[in-house]
Amino acid sequence: MTGTEIGKTVQEPVDQREQLDYHALNAMLNLYNDAGEIQFDKDREAANQYFLQHVNQNTVYFHDLEEKIKYLVDNEYYDPAVLNQYEFSFVKSLFKQAYAKKFRFQSFLGAYKYYTSYTLKTFDGRRYLERFEDRVCMVALGLAAGDTELASNLVDEIMDGRFQPATPTFLNIGKKQRGEPVSCFLLRIEDNMESIGRSINSALQLSKRGGGVALLLSNVREAGAPIKHIENQSSGVIPVMKLLEDAFSYANQLGARQGAGAVYLHAHHPDILRFLDTKRENADEKIRIKTLSLGVVIPDITFELAKRNDDMYLFSPYDVERVYGKPFADVSITEHYEEMVEDPRIRKSKINARAFFQTLAEIQFESGYPYIMFEDTVNKANPIEGRITHSNLCSEILQVSTPSEFNADLTYKTIGDDISCNLGSMNIAKAMDSADFSKTIETAIRGLTAVADQTSIDSVPSVRQGNDNSHAIGLGQMNLHGFLGREHIHYGSEEALDFTNAYFAAVMYEALKASNKIAQERGEKFHNFENSDYASGEFFDRYDPAEFAPKTERIRQIIGNSSIQVPTAQDWQQLKDDVQAHGLYNRNLQAIPPTGSISYINNSTSSIHPIASKIEIRKEGKIGRVYYPAPYMTNDNLEYYEDAYEIGYEKIIDTYAVATKYVDQGLSLTLFFKDTATTRDINRAQIYAWRKGIKTIYYIRLRQTALTGTEVEGCVSCML
Repeated sequence: MTGTEIGKTVQEPVDQREQLDYHALNAMLNLYNDAGEIQFDKDREAANQYFLQHVNQNTVYFHDLEEKIKYLVDNEYYDPAVLNQYEFSFVKSLFKQAYAKKFRFQSFLGAYKYYTSYTLKTFDGRRYLERFEDRVCMVALGLAAGDTELASNLVDEIMDGRFQPATPTFLNIGKKQRGEPVSCFLLRIEDNMESIGRSINSALQLSKRGGGVALLLSNVREAGAPIKHIENQSSGVIPVMKLLEDAFSYANQLGARQGAGAVYLHAHHPDILRFLDTKRENADEKIRIKTLSLGVVIPDITFELAKRNDDMYLFSPYDVERVYGKPFADVSITEHYEEMVEDPRIRKSKINARAFFQTLAEIQFESGYPYIMFEDTVNKANPIEGRITHSNLCSEILQVSTPSEFNADLTYKTIGDDISCNLGSMNIAKAMDSADFSKTIETAIRGLTAVADQTSIDSVPSVRQGNDNSHAIGLGQMNLHGFLGREHIHYGSEEALDFTNAYFAAVMYEALKASNKIAQERGEKFHNFENSDYASGEFFDRYDPAEFAPKTERIRQIIGNSSIQVPTAQDWQQLKDDVQAHGLYNRNLQAIPPTGSISYINNSTSSIHPIASKIEIRKEGKIGRVYYPAPYMTNDNLEYYEDAYEIGYEKIIDTYAVATKYVDQGLSLTLFFKDTATTRDINRAQIYAWRKGIKTIYYIRLRQTALTGTEVEGCVSCML
């Protein structure tokens, strides 16, 4: 069969006259029917029509697997190195295993998203070369690296929807022309031109490889600081932001899948107000930053000063580094605040603390930015030696980095540790249905660890070293609201918080157990394990195992019917002994990302926050809007699907505060406000989150209601 004939013999499309436009069907999901009910069947029909009219007609047909793989390897679509690790008979049996699941996308958006963003297409982008099953098998084969048992387990977990690797992993593994399978990178910038130059190059290199990059600016000296002892020379952080913004957009123009960029600055940096001004709607074009996300690092002292209605001092990073002998970000401002105020060697200026929070809320009102990291909360909870200075683009990666030093020719004098992190998420509802919860978590941990093991980013040596030393991963969770809705439990209720507590305690226990098992198998633990709270046993002593067990009758029943083994005091002691004896392979294990695309293809609600609307709207480039329903929602259980705006920020923060106790990194927390909210409400929510021990806040979202006179009759969401 010639290459031109391939793809001709596919299923006949439905008769033109019988065709229903799948976009029109999908749009009907957002309109109530005559009986005032949501038309869920229209969305399922849209998914069906999408396959009949579009996918099946545009999928290249092969007679058998052998022909298909040979064609894809010969034409440089598949990476032969992935396939050569296995006997062909095993590859064949794995594909059979996947296809035997009879997988169907549960929503139109899931199918649409998979075929537009993930599946392998011909180089001209017109035809599809893979179905969902093929993508899952290639990802499993790639991650398992020759381990047939792991490959088979991964296929089971992904096909059954219990575990879903994050976009970079699921998109790239097994393809010949691929980016990196890693999700996130965090870089430090030190206060010298060499480090700034390096960071721009690194941002280009990492963005080209498709990951999100967050950079720390707190150490860069402020505007007006001396250079070579000559006063008023430095231009501060804004020009550095401009350079970084250009680097990211340039990577995009060169045709790479652009990773987005973020920059973090400490609240007590003298340039903080200028930094925030870059996101104002009416900002001067000279300083306006369009494509970078902003993040602010806030210590406890800032809240204390605001409470007392005092001024907050801003300290020169240049002077702080000279006085303390270490970069500004590595100095605890809360601890040293008073002595820094009194120290005449440190230049300082002051602004009103309440006015600062007010400004913060104003900017968030306008743009949703900046993200917030609560510096002291994060560092108190951190079990690893060293200091966490900033977070990533989605605010959930919280790891320790160390600075690099450079020679004049930009080669490394000392390679520091920068951070990379790969993610994937569990579907809570499906994980609860798992026949073996422990195996489900272990398979996910091994899958994510494989990404860390296979990642070697030579273009940025500090990231390579950080990855090699830490094997850090971020196991996420999604579909909490979907699960609660299915079980007829209100989000944020006593039972919901009870479930969140028991579930996350069980995940933490199983994740630590799996990482300890890998450390025992390989005889290797993460770098500097001996100085961590895991090695001293301090980490385990923070918890009372009695708190892991469910307290309410309903949740006892739900956990009792699942395969979850809630750890007892003996189990916890045993794990402590094993970890102290053999260590952990992964320095970081959990992080809860905001899950977008992967939750659509997995039919999950995003992350662990509530749905934003009963029928959500996603803006998709060429075709405008796509509508999607919440998983497990029917016309009979709608009362359990209040949206995030109705639920209010307190219940969302309460849910996250319960989960935070068991997650070693951050949880990406978006706060939702009604259209009547004021900046004061946003400030109240920030204070509430800080008091509850929340580590980071991601976006602020304000409900946009339909303008008077533009409402559509019978519209479900009316967030026009």
